Amino acid sequence: MNLAVAYLRELSRAAGDGWNRFWFTPSDVATLALVRIGAGAMLFYTHFVWGLGFRDFLSPEGLLPRTTFDAYYGANAGYAFTHLWMFRSPAALWTAHLAALAVFAMFAAGLFTRVTSILTCLLTLSYIHRLPLVLFGTDQLNAMLALYLALAPCGQAYSLDRWRAARKRERYGAGGPLPDAPPSTTANIAARLIQLHMCAIYFFAGIGKLQGDSWWAGYALWGAAANMEYRTVDLTWLAHVPVLMALLTQLTAYWELFFCVLIWPRLLRPLMLFVALALHLSIGICMGLMTFGLIMPIAVYAFVPPEWTRRLVERRPEVATTSGAGEGSIKSESTKQSGLAPSATTGRRAAPRSGRR
Repeated sequence: MNLAVAYLRELSRAAGDGWNRFWFTPSDVATLALVRIGAGAMLFYTHFVWGLGFRDFLSPEGLLPRTTFDAYYGANAGYAFTHLWMFRSPAALWTAHLAALAVFAMFAAGLFTRVTSILTCLLTLSYIHRLPLVLFGTDQLNAMLALYLALAPCGQAYSLDRWRAARKRERYGAGGPLPDAPPSTTANIAARLIQLHMCAIYFFAGIGKLQGDSWWAGYALWGAAANMEYRTVDLTWLAHVPVLMALLTQLTAYWELFFCVLIWPRLLRPLMLFVALALHLSIGICMGLMTFGLIMPIAVYAFVPPEWTRRLVERRPEVATTSGAGEGSIKSESTKQSGLAPSATTGRRAAPRSGRR
């Protein structure tokens, strides 16, 4: 009995430690900063396109007038708040739309990011409430990323905010380059939320595919290849290679279904990310759904450890260890030499070395 109690205590302690490490280990914000740039640019582009069809999309006399809006939402219309109904004249509505585009551009560039990230989230939801009948997967991914990025200090890397802070440091003679922002718990939480959200999206997409006979039979992708409405690249030659068509169909379904499991092991993660990039860019190029083909890799990039991002963007020399939101992440050589990096064998911090090196 005592052995069973001790086991349960150890199990609960290990589960609690794992939970805390997963959610609350401070993480570098570098990866989220690149996600911010991509998501902000996509938000600017999609809302800019809505502005090109201003009368149809946003005008009270357009495709979705107030009567249709109220009929669509019914008793829930009061919860679907949108600031766009507050503007009566076309000039005022245009001004509000241009102001929203300015906020999206500032968010992408990382200017006043703590404010513009929250405004971006609110504005995205407001436009979604205004245009519920013209929403697609891109818009839903935009809203998801805007919400989670608003939780994180995503302007603390690769942003105009950092550039302004560096200029201010120079002006006051602090000397030396601006150090990286300290690791943040909220950055890790935001990254984990995006990661788990993407796991759920792929899992239910895979489950949905398995409910259709065409995916089991191996010809589902032929429907996309032969669809004249979406087709931008002629793939009808695949009809002469049915084995390849069946293989691609099956791989797509099972990749989506098991993404939520295979993305976590360190050795498999680069492979899973490569397949995600190839899959979604293929959808964008071959079916003309380029915005969707880009926003999905932007969201999946949240799985890239921040230290890999630093290596990619800044070409820093790195050594392998573990930290933060990216399991199997890497720390700089300078951190290792300072004696503050965890030991590779014990996981404990080594004591600072003194005397001769």
